[in-house]
Amino acid sequence: MKHDEEIMNILEAYDLTRCHSSATELAGCDRRTVVRIINKRDTATLGVAPTLDRSKLIDDFASKLEEWIDASKGKLRADVAHDKLRAMGYTGSQRTYASGEPG
Repeated sequence: MKHDEEIMNILEAYDLTRCHSSATELAGCDRRTVVRIINKRDTATLGVAPTLDRSKLIDDFASKLEEWIDASKGKLRADVAHDKLRAMGYTGSQRTYASGEPG
């Protein structure tokens, strides 16, 4: 059984070349191994659990927050937004939406 890093190297090599033989050379393994791993990935049986989208505390308030940001032309301060959201029933921390993610 290949380790996760080896599997990722094989998948990257195959995705780069779209050729089993070339992926075999790049990954340094047997061609049958490449074929087996690619087939498992294509049939979703590789054993890697899919990531699940989980709801977040901010989800119910996100549209209002975006509205305020648009209205302020991006000048809305996080502490002010947090106070307004708390008044609306938001129970999370300011860090949830002030994480520096691009919006």
